[in-house]
Amino acid sequence: MNSVIHSQISVRKRGGVIEDYLKIHDFIDSTKELCSDNRHRILHTMWGIKRVIVPVFGHTIINSDNKTVNIKDLCEQDHILPDYQNRFIPTLSDFVNAIDNSAASKYDFKEFAKGYKDDQELAELLLSPLNVTGLKKSLLITHNSWFINEIVPKVLNRKVEIKDFEINPGDLFDNMHYKLWMDNGSTYPESCKFTLGKIVG
Repeated sequence: MNSVIHSQISVRKRGGVIEDYLKIHDFIDSTKELCSDNRHRILHTMWGIKRVIVPVFGHTIINSDNKTVNIKDLCEQDHILPDYQNRFIPTLSDFVNAIDNSAASKYDFKEFAKGYKDDQELAELLLSPLNVTGLKKSLLITHNSWFINEIVPKVLNRKVEIKDFEINPGDLFDNMHYKLWMDNGSTYPESCKFTLGKIVG
């Protein structure tokens, strides 16, 4: 599903015109630039909404019909759920659990962290995947050239860093296995199994 179709969903639900929503839906799917299959959907999570999308676009926008639109609701209801057949919203842990367990030992995250040890705001953002998942390999999501030079400047209004990076987005996705739930909700991720058990039981 492309950003125009997602924007059409937003227009049907919230009024306005496609152009009111196109930049937001484009941004949610901007990770297609990093990975050509559905592993790219790391922003299709509550972590992505809270830590990246809302800080960039704000909590609300005013559409062309002069109606207030909640960005969190738009991301959930018009983009993420439709991408997964309206069955679930994956967690960041679902994506991180798909990363090979040996990945964390390949990269020197402590050396990377020296660059932000005196910057609490940046440290909080870059360490947030670890805080959410408890897994060091999750730092591949934020400790790479794309996140530092594409996301951090938008979220925290920082300058890009012109340098060689030890970790690039390929290091994240090359270490991530493709799971069936990523295939447009063909099955359910681990985060949904307990809920499903309660529903079925």
